[in-house]
Amino acid sequence: MTVHPSLQTYADAWTHSIEAIAELVQPLAEGEWNRATPCPGWSVRDIVSHVIGMECEMLGDPRPIHTLPRDLYHVRDEFSRYMEMQVDVRRHHTAPEMTSELEYTIIRRNRQLRNESRTPDTKVRAPLGAEQTLELAYRMRAFDVWLHEQDLRVALDKPGNLDSPGALVTRDNFLAILPKVVAKDAGAPPGSAVVFDVHGPVEFLRTVRVDADGRGSIDGAPSLGPAATLALDWETYVRLAAGRVRPAAVAGRIKVEGDADLAAAILKSFTVTP
Repeated sequence: MTVHPSLQTYADAWTHSIEAIAELVQPLAEGEWNRATPCPGWSVRDIVSHVIGMECEMLGDPRPIHTLPRDLYHVRDEFSRYMEMQVDVRRHHTAPEMTSELEYTIIRRNRQLRNESRTPDTKVRAPLGAEQTLELAYRMRAFDVWLHEQDLRVALDKPGNLDSPGALVTRDNFLAILPKVVAKDAGAPPGSAVVFDVHGPVEFLRTVRVDADGRGSIDGAPSLGPAATLALDWETYVRLAAGRVRPAAVAGRIKVEGDADLAAAILKSFTVTP
């Protein structure tokens, strides 16, 4: 590949995950495409449709002209309407149509990556007609494709790749948002600290500190006498942060020490994906 060095990590992670998705769905029988996934309202077919659609947008393809049905309960705002368009337009596609379009889209995107000459700060199209840097677009595609790979693995009962390159991009994305979750959304008091102890395929210990003005920051140093400590496994962390499961459903997999009310407020605000 010829992408800029700062894009290479995201390109590699994307490649690893999207090839895993292709491998997962290639042998599926027609009925298996209708299996429900942890992603609210979406089947296996819907997730693959979403992945194809977002990659086509990275390629600069025009968006489909399509009218959504009125009875899609999970479509609640303009962002979800935008995302649903690429999904609903493929809802009646057959298994061979899905796998062939996915394969062709991957070929086109790989060619785009090989020939990529734009700089990381180049502005490109983002959802809802906004703009984002090319670096952010690459990072978000690596993040999104890995999350949906995991959705498919749960639906098809084929676990794996919880420690792949995409998992590390996802970890960094979630950790970047954690100070806001703790300080602003959960309202942790000024001067407090909250420790997150995550174990499993991806392990880390992070402390979110709230300063006197109520602003949060994060570091890898342990805290003496934190207001709360949350210990949980990586898969549960991902499912909570991605909104795939509610805290009550995985309470047995989370160990809380210290302020239980603060921990509950953090878990209530933990979902950070739209």
